[in-house]
Amino acid sequence: MAAYSSSLILGLSVWVMLISPALSLTCTSQNLKNGIYSHCLDLPSLSSFLHYTYDSSNRSLSVAFVATPAKPDGWIAWAINPTAAGMAGAQALVAHKDSKGAMTVKTYNVSSYASIVPEKLAFEVWDTTADESGGFMRLYGKIKVPEGLAKAGKVNQVWQVGPSVTADGSIAKHDFGPGNLNAKGTLDLSGAQSGVGSTGSDSRTKKRNIHGILNAVSWGILFPIGVIIARYMRTFESADPAWFYLHVFCQFSAYVIGVAGWGTGLKLGSESKGVTYHKHRNIGIALFCIATVQIFALFLRPKKDHKYRFYWNIYHHGVGYAILVLSIVNVFEGLNILHPEKKWKSAYIIVIAVLGGIAVLLEAITWIVVIMRKSRSTKS
Repeated sequence: MAAYSSSLILGLSVWVMLISPALSLTCTSQNLKNGIYSHCLDLPSLSSFLHYTYDSSNRSLSVAFVATPAKPDGWIAWAINPTAAGMAGAQALVAHKDSKGAMTVKTYNVSSYASIVPEKLAFEVWDTTADESGGFMRLYGKIKVPEGLAKAGKVNQVWQVGPSVTADGSIAKHDFGPGNLNAKGTLDLSGAQSGVGSTGSDSRTKKRNIHGILNAVSWGILFPIGVIIARYMRTFESADPAWFYLHVFCQFSAYVIGVAGWGTGLKLGSESKGVTYHKHRNIGIALFCIATVQIFALFLRPKKDHKYRFYWNIYHHGVGYAILVLSIVNVFEGLNILHPEKKWKSAYIIVIAVLGGIAVLLEAITWIVVIMRKSRSTKS
């Protein structure tokens, strides 16, 4: 069993090292095929990023917009709105796959929400290309900034992601969740708002990544390992009382790290007015509450020969398995919100599958051991 515990700890360590850079993805860590840009921004919604260079001598703005489409065959869009802060009136570049699966870029003059069709923009656009890898789409282009906006030094930017493209090449409507509705802002052409640590959006991205890592490690991995230890190591007499201390260590560590992750989630919520991930938040609150009750219930644990110990065991096991299910579900909810590269979500699925496989194997071994013990007891 010591070798088994060591392998779990090793697997956890490897997974944390792999997932950390994926969840901490920022614009400064990205490599683009289409050159190097002077400035970059971690946009505050839809897990999107903007790289850009502005040449004031000829009013040309070179951009690279990076985002994950709402679905694999969806689309991404970045736009300048010369007249307003929203989508109506936006001059948009839209990237998606064509009927042959190749990436293409189209321009959309969004004159109104009722009319969204490919059309030339109100200003010059050239060198538009797009590519895709790792679950991300990247849209490149150069824009001639209108003279009035160039003098102001700022432009209204809007970005968006959508789920699909119809057979005739038209883009399907995007969702109208908080993230979609808040996908707009002001772009300072001078780059005053870009750079590591100089924007609120960059700070929020770091906090989201910290929140995700803490909760994935605690509720998503440590807690399931603690459950496995308690259920199967106790079967082996030689593992007593070591299994109990290992179980307590895993669950208490998961709780402490999870509370830290929960705290960062509360902080993120207070700083993101109008953006609420209801399902993820509600499950997180429920997890915190029942896990707190579970931790403090340890201080009320009756002795093995106490008449109420049987009922306490039913409660403890039932609540423990409820936390286990909610934990894994909420980790996937969080991954869907963070939108890391697909391989990291796959990595977590593999980790859970391995833990599940170990549990199934140990379940069979446990039953064999129990049956053999009963058989020896009967013979004696």
